[in-house]
Amino acid sequence: MSDTDSLSPIEDAMNRDGYARLPGAELLDQLGISPTDWDAFARSWDDLGPDLYMADGGRYRRRRHATFRCTSGQFVRQPHQPHYQSRDYNVLNGDVQRWFDPVEDATIAMPAMQAILAFCADSFDPARKGDWHVELHQFRIETKPGENGRPTPEGMHRDGVDRVMVMLVERRNVREGVTRIGAPDGTPLGEFTLVQPGDTMLIDDHRILHGVTEIHPLVPTRPAWRDALVVTFVANS
Repeated sequence: MSDTDSLSPIEDAMNRDGYARLPGAELLDQLGISPTDWDAFARSWDDLGPDLYMADGGRYRRRRHATFRCTSGQFVRQPHQPHYQSRDYNVLNGDVQRWFDPVEDATIAMPAMQAILAFCADSFDPARKGDWHVELHQFRIETKPGENGRPTPEGMHRDGVDRVMVMLVERRNVREGVTRIGAPDGTPLGEFTLVQPGDTMLIDDHRILHGVTEIHPLVPTRPAWRDALVVTFVANS
């Protein structure tokens, strides 16, 4: 099966529904990510700095951030810069230039990350003719007694981009964290939970709202978190 053929179900789902879901085990196998490579990749989430920009006062989110230019499927990292969203898309933390710790160069160079970036380019620009601004986010949402973890504290939302990939990296000692999707007018379109490592959702951000419900610890006395990788694509004009 050619690469183009293997991607056609994703393209079909994106064209038909505005989103696509991919089970982690199958995707990681398709991308050739070995258990050893995945474990090293997942452990890079253990060294994320705190998100100090939460307008709700919460300290439940850790993250790192990186930007790239992707031209003809090739990624070139850009100088470190702030993440910015208009309040039209993020009513909680919008209209602020938010500086986060940069994603480590060693993390970007990992085979798993390189395979995932190539997969994003193939999925969002299969003809490899585009010129894109790409942002990559490592998120850890923590929860403990007295502070629930909120993966999307802004609620159901668009990111203000063209395409979004959300990949679950790890769920540790948590319950809930249900992904909900809706039409731009707010009509619910469904809900599901990313549970297994590598479980992934691809989104046409023009057509789909998305959000994730709060997480809570299964065992309150033990550390609990939800790790995710988010990659967004915006076409350069």
